[in-house]
Amino acid sequence: MSFVRLIVFLMAIFISFSSFVYAQSGKGTDMENTLYLDLESGRVVIEMRPDLAPSHVNRIKELVREGFYDGIVFHRVIERFMAQTGDPTGTGAGGSGKNLDAEFSSEKHVRGSVSMARAQNPNSADSQFFIVYDDAPWLDNQYTLWGKVVEGMEHVDAIKKGVGSGGAVNDPDSIIKMQLAVDIKD
Repeated sequence: MSFVRLIVFLMAIFISFSSFVYAQSGKGTDMENTLYLDLESGRVVIEMRPDLAPSHVNRIKELVREGFYDGIVFHRVIERFMAQTGDPTGTGAGGSGKNLDAEFSSEKHVRGSVSMARAQNPNSADSQFFIVYDDAPWLDNQYTLWGKVVEGMEHVDAIKKGVGSGGAVNDPDSIIKMQLAVDIKD
């Protein structure tokens, strides 16, 4: 009887180890739609949602592959609401120069949702995006939601918060690097 328990125990260890290796290899993840956002405090992993916003996800991928987001600051950060980035000028008025048509969906803006910032015109999203800290139902069907933080939300929580209702940040934190998981070479 103890020999059978030993075999079962060893099989359980082997299965656990195999699962760990599989997960670490990234094969259990959609690498093409996994985005790594590296901050000073650590890595944030974003699952992109081309099923919700295919044009926006494709544009984000283009910009990431160009290195567009590397070094860009979080220019607007409002505690218990969101952290916004993606403006190369750091003012909130800049972008990549290519507006996208809205791709609104019924997906809810919950903690960790990643959505496009825009001006008053619904079709004015460009390169700026935000990550919400708490559920924000007033954003639902008003902003293009294109992803969700699946790991590292504590690093988003650690981003320096802005002052006042506008959320402008003195000495803002910046994105060290953004990259697609599929593009990382071992």
